Amino acid sequence: MPGQLLLGLINGAFYATLSLGLAIIFGLLNIINFAHGAQYMMGAFMAWLLLNYLGIGYWPSLIIAPLIVAVLGMIIERLLLSRLYKLDHLYGLLLTFGLALIIEGLFRNAYGVSGLSYQVPAMLSGGVNLGFIYLPYYRGWIVVASLLVCIATWLVIEKTRLGSFLRAATENPELVQAFGINVPLIITLTYGLGVALAAFAGVLAAPVYAVNPNMGANLIIVVFAVVVIGGMGSIFGAIITGLSLGIIEGLTKVFYPEAASTVIFVIMAIVLMIKPSGLFGRSV
Repeated sequence: MPGQLLLGLINGAFYATLSLGLAIIFGLLNIINFAHGAQYMMGAFMAWLLLNYLGIGYWPSLIIAPLIVAVLGMIIERLLLSRLYKLDHLYGLLLTFGLALIIEGLFRNAYGVSGLSYQVPAMLSGGVNLGFIYLPYYRGWIVVASLLVCIATWLVIEKTRLGSFLRAATENPELVQAFGINVPLIITLTYGLGVALAAFAGVLAAPVYAVNPNMGANLIIVVFAVVVIGGMGSIFGAIITGLSLGIIEGLTKVFYPEAASTVIFVIMAIVLMIKPSGLFGRSV
């Protein structure tokens, strides 16, 4: 049971980081970013490419890979997504879904689907015996790093002047523009932040899972369910719900393994029946 709880906590850390990026993009830009899973996969691949072609190791890749993927995301936002903000959500969903298929297809064509290995950094190899469980150092690092990034992101958006600019620019862009603030730039940077969070999770995942073009497609549906349960656009909800559902999923594997792959969707259905706006979402 402790082993499954640990696995659930690790999965919850990935869910929290990925759903946080999704919540930021939807909450501030009103775009349902279906390319999020592909951008998570790009983060893992970017770390692998940096190591194998430039000799850049894991620790620099934690910063460089998300920045590269974020820049690519900001280019997509300026060229494509910026034209959709006044249209129905469906247009953004269809566009990002198409982008996800294109990105995954390009990587599949270039690297196949068998998966590429990425070594755990030497500093985090091995583990410690806690008596009731053997904890690999790297798995513990995933939880710590995800929590630190999630908390830091929440503090920036909710407690800083920059965060207030971000929220104001999405609620009343004309008024914010009148104060001399570059609203299009703020929106582009916001999308870049959401994409960077997905890529950061991808770098964390690279030593744990095989780096392959399908790794994001296998995760994005679950992450969308997490965001819906927490409340679309709720940053705090994304973090708390992601961690909680990872643990619930891990416990389900202990007591009822057959339901482990569906328990999150069952919870989503129940939450939507009781509170359609999600646990932490605003009722409209």
